[in-house]
Amino acid sequence: METESLGVSALSLADECCSTEEDLVKLTTTSEEVEKEKNSGGFEDLLELPVESPERRPTCLRCSRPQKVCLCPFLPVHPLEVSTCLYIVQHPAEESRVLRTVPLLAACLPPGKCKVLIGRRFNEERYPELASVCQTPGTLILYPGSDAENLEELDLNSSSAAYNIIIIDGTWSQAKDMFYRNSLFRLPKQVQLKTTLSSQYVIRTQPTNTCLSTLECAAIALSIMEKNDSIQEVILRPLKALCSFQLEHGAQVHHSKEHLLKNGLYDKPMPKNKRKLKRMERLLNILYCICPS
Repeated sequence: METESLGVSALSLADECCSTEEDLVKLTTTSEEVEKEKNSGGFEDLLELPVESPERRPTCLRCSRPQKVCLCPFLPVHPLEVSTCLYIVQHPAEESRVLRTVPLLAACLPPGKCKVLIGRRFNEERYPELASVCQTPGTLILYPGSDAENLEELDLNSSSAAYNIIIIDGTWSQAKDMFYRNSLFRLPKQVQLKTTLSSQYVIRTQPTNTCLSTLECAAIALSIMEKNDSIQEVILRPLKALCSFQLEHGAQVHHSKEHLLKNGLYDKPMPKNKRKLKRMERLLNILYCICPS
């Protein structure tokens, strides 16, 4: 009898322990759920809602702008007739920018006269057409520098063949990196624009007052190559319309860094990167030479 009593007592104790463990597990689980609910801020149910992919606004096929702000009324009715072919080598970061100028440039010209190639590195294996163009005597690359000839002073009557112009599309630091890291770009004759015109692309900051957008460079270059000043006016028209629209809807005029420094309006801290700091110091030295105190 004593053995049976001991057995029953042991079983009761075991059941009680099990019951206590279950209660502890339940209590722990409940505490964790309460803690999770606190941490989620009561938005746990929202996490279970289906995610809807955002619908992109319909885009105009010609100017690549949203249809509601289409710039086609400012484009030429028919593409401009030009003999010069443009090759725009574009940094990948430019492709995702909202206010790009290259689509507007391409919309002004026949499809075969404005070819856009996207990438950072260009070699003969991956870009055989571009490599062939770079080796053609009638090809020019538009990039400023001490080795560049002024396009306005170039003798264009020496060859009857059509010319090709390569233009690098990107920020100035991106363009510099692409120019010096691609040996193909050292094959064509290097040219630059002598113009003193200020950029019309006032919704994007430029290093100096005379730094131009890709569209503006192309417009001036084509007007020189084709000996037709009206080409520049036609190509610049959609750019002016784009800037006017943006300014009317809240955008601010972006003065160049040169203008801001010259007038004591540059309120950003000086760059910590040594290369950027040297560029800024060179710009300041140029300004002090032009406008000594």
